[in-house]
Amino acid sequence: MAGADGSGPRVWITRARPGADRTAAALTARGFTPIIGPVIALEPLDTPLDLTGVAGLAFTSRNGVAAFAARTPRRDWPVFTVGDATAEAARACGFADVRSAAGALDDLAALITAAWPADGGLILAPGPREPAGDLGGELAGRVTVRALPLYAAVETGVTGPAEVDIILVHSPRAALALAAQLTPADTRERLLVAISAAAAAPLDQAGFAEIRIAIHPTEASLLAALGNPVRPV
Repeated sequence: MAGADGSGPRVWITRARPGADRTAAALTARGFTPIIGPVIALEPLDTPLDLTGVAGLAFTSRNGVAAFAARTPRRDWPVFTVGDATAEAARACGFADVRSAAGALDDLAALITAAWPADGGLILAPGPREPAGDLGGELAGRVTVRALPLYAAVETGVTGPAEVDIILVHSPRAALALAAQLTPADTRERLLVAISAAAAAPLDQAGFAEIRIAIHPTEASLLAALGNPVRPV
């Protein structure tokens, strides 16, 4: 699978910007030909910023970090993040006390449970209007968590490029948008690479030639599942 001009395999990046641009840069460095076509976009919400009683923060994505940091100059809270990339984003925004779970949502819940004292107070979880998981539910009865929706993922209506070999899916929401538009003719000779089983599930009957799922829900693991363009993929 390669472009007609001899370039690397053509990969449709379906995630929202600015993450899509970071993925494109990583793919280019690996020898792929990225095609950015976000099927979802992130729209900011005017949620009131009530910081009363907040003692700590929990982030499940870099988008949540960016959205929250844009709303307040305060950086004095301890921060827990789901993964290392999100932790790096928090530090880049000026947060000093940042701990990463280096995993998935249940790893984040375990990290907070181990590190947060019973009287530690409220943890605020800035993020999307419709999160993929329920951190508050994971920590119910142990730590009080309040979600703060700061952005919404909305479908863009973008259709896929005609010439593409591989489709990357970073979220269940993007997968649902794809499932509504793809036909067997769109999928039967293509590879789908998903960041998690939940992101692959809406497309498991779409007729892809192959579906690969990242071992861990991280960009690094997704790229590892994609493989090396000099070998058949």
